[in-house]
Amino acid sequence: MSDEVTYLLVDGENIDATLGQSIFGRRPQPQERPRWDRLIRFAEDHWGQPVKSLFFLAVNGELPMPFVQALTSLGYRPVPLSGGPDDKVVDIAIQRTLEAIAQRSDHVMLASNDGDFLPQIDTLVHGRRRVGVIGFDEFRNGGFAALKQRGLELIDLEYDVEAFNVELPRLRIIPIDEFDPLDFL
Repeated sequence: MSDEVTYLLVDGENIDATLGQSIFGRRPQPQERPRWDRLIRFAEDHWGQPVKSLFFLAVNGELPMPFVQALTSLGYRPVPLSGGPDDKVVDIAIQRTLEAIAQRSDHVMLASNDGDFLPQIDTLVHGRRRVGVIGFDEFRNGGFAALKQRGLELIDLEYDVEAFNVELPRLRIIPIDEFDPLDFL
């Protein structure tokens, strides 16, 4: 039996920004945000192994205790970070974590659309290690698509993970077998 796990790294700021700026064009309402527990269950079921889930967030001053407590109760280990006003502390921490995982044999799923992680994901993708990037297909950095042929799995947060209680107003290519004209009438 292997001691390997899947590390689920969540760039909550990136997912939230994509929802707000690109999908809704406004701050998402609570019911429009991902159900983060579904992401953990998806990761466990998808690759059939234990998951260690880390949720990275930038904080200025005080911890957002209700949110941190909610994450903890769902099974995440919150990683609250601070730094200078121009520091991308979440990106830096996730990059360092991906680099540390590269020294191990574990698998990784990264929930982010951000291309800042391309060098680290590129290093992680090889024949034996499973690597997935979870986000929104139409907003994921295009550099990840090139890594798909090397084994990177691209996972859609809404369609594959089913992390939302509402249908998001996204434009996507519809396979004809899924086309329902009533969706457009």
